[in-house]
Amino acid sequence: MAVPVSAPEVPARRVSARHFVRLKLRVMGNNFRGQGWRIALFVVGVLVGLWFALGAFFALAAPGLAGEPRYALLVAAFGGGLLVLGWLLLPLVFFGVDETLDPARFALLPLPRRTLVTGLYAAALISVPVLATLIAVTGLVVTAGALGGWSAALVAAVGIVGGLLLCVAAARAVTSAFATMLRSRRVRDLAAVLLAVLAALLGPLQVLAIAAVRHADWDRLTGVARVIGWTPFGAPWTAGVDVAEGRVWAGLVKLLITALAISVLLLWWSRTLESAMVGAASAGSARRRGEPSGGAVAQLFPRAVGWARRDRFGALVARECRYWWRDARRRANLITIAVVGVFVPVMVNLGGSRLATDGEGAFGQATPSSSPVLVSLSMLFVGVLASVTLANQFGFDGSAYAANVVAGVPGRLELRARMTAFSLYVVPLLGAVAIILATLLRHPGWLGVTAGALLAAYGSGLAVNAFVAVLGAYALPETSNPFAMNTGAGMVKGLLTLLSMIASAAAAVPMVVAAALLGDVWLWLALPVGLAYGVGAALLSSYLAGDVLDRRQPELLAAVTPRR
Repeated sequence: MAVPVSAPEVPARRVSARHFVRLKLRVMGNNFRGQGWRIALFVVGVLVGLWFALGAFFALAAPGLAGEPRYALLVAAFGGGLLVLGWLLLPLVFFGVDETLDPARFALLPLPRRTLVTGLYAAALISVPVLATLIAVTGLVVTAGALGGWSAALVAAVGIVGGLLLCVAAARAVTSAFATMLRSRRVRDLAAVLLAVLAALLGPLQVLAIAAVRHADWDRLTGVARVIGWTPFGAPWTAGVDVAEGRVWAGLVKLLITALAISVLLLWWSRTLESAMVGAASAGSARRRGEPSGGAVAQLFPRAVGWARRDRFGALVARECRYWWRDARRRANLITIAVVGVFVPVMVNLGGSRLATDGEGAFGQATPSSSPVLVSLSMLFVGVLASVTLANQFGFDGSAYAANVVAGVPGRLELRARMTAFSLYVVPLLGAVAIILATLLRHPGWLGVTAGALLAAYGSGLAVNAFVAVLGAYALPETSNPFAMNTGAGMVKGLLTLLSMIASAAAAVPMVVAAALLGDVWLWLALPVGLAYGVGAALLSSYLAGDVLDRRQPELLAAVTPRR
């Protein structure tokens, strides 16, 4: 007998982007409810963003108010290009992306991919960085209007809206693609190379900019600005300037370039969204290379930790080593340390070198003009940056930290084990940085200075971040995207990182003072003194912060557990 099927009288409403926006606002409100510290940090973030936005607004509007078309093109091309580059790189190496609406929550809903992408894209536009960027680039509309009237201002307004959409789409597409690669261990080396290439692009641009400014070759800078203006990095920002100069066709073509770039980025993001953020990556076929030898305890310890004792300390070190190698979010931080650790000291010590020029104005070879004090300062920054990853080390565990609380792991033991496991990866990287820099500076005798300053700064950073991790921990979103951040967590991360870096640098300042006072004697004392200073600071903090951890384990567990 056939059973009648009744259709609903009112058809289901179609899901659109505004539903995602309303959902994000509702989730943000729920996250702030009863969390006074989150509200305070959010307000501080808004005020800081507005401060920088207003400064950038007047900087971009100054050429138009001064009536300088050449400077308007330079500011629009270089400023806009750096802005897009910042949206590309900063989510990878520092702030992450806002993951208030976790795509994994929509996995079981019958939503088309286009609806999901457009909805998440619209929700991503509701954020403090987007608002600050919009206020800043509005200065280009003032410049275009002052130079070319209302028509140029209208084109510039359309251009900055397109540029803002381009920035958000680029950040989402790149972080999604890198999340996929970083989760797959087979291609993590490729991800590291791609990230290194993106970061290394800043070096040649900085060298060229410094050389051009020194020689005041404004024609060359103008030519470079016009080339950048025809790329997606500068097209949306220079469209209004072109209309002001009488090239209406150029402004319209650049708007078309911007629209095509946004379309390509959104298509790229849609292709990687499901695998990168929902976690539907294929694990591939597992090949058995032979039965593992030894019992369950022996199989826990990787080869690099074979020296560790088979006790609680050794087990914690082995566990943390495996987490740092296999967890995509932690591995992303290791890649950042490797790239920035080499890039920053090289640019600090070689970027300001004297550049010789021949009669035709071609650049000659750079002659390093560094000193032990400058080297120690650059190494101090790298060492501090390497340790700042542990500022929220318990946040990586999330609710899994409950196992340590139930087991009653002593705080001193846990902190020492976490420092040891992290150092097994970072210390070899720091050694490679010291060797590379000493080689590039053509001063092999400075290897002790670089290594000593690195170890002292790194140990001081471990000491400071042990307290920061216990007292200022925050939850990370439960997602497979290693660059995801909850609403407000980006500001928390920025403030904790800034506080940690300032305190760590202050703790390592005695090494720089010693380098300035002792002169050549410091070449021999830097390595042993730096090693003793760093190890002593880390061990002392593990004991002091360990006692604090013993008293705050329940509060720490509640802080790092994501709110559902």
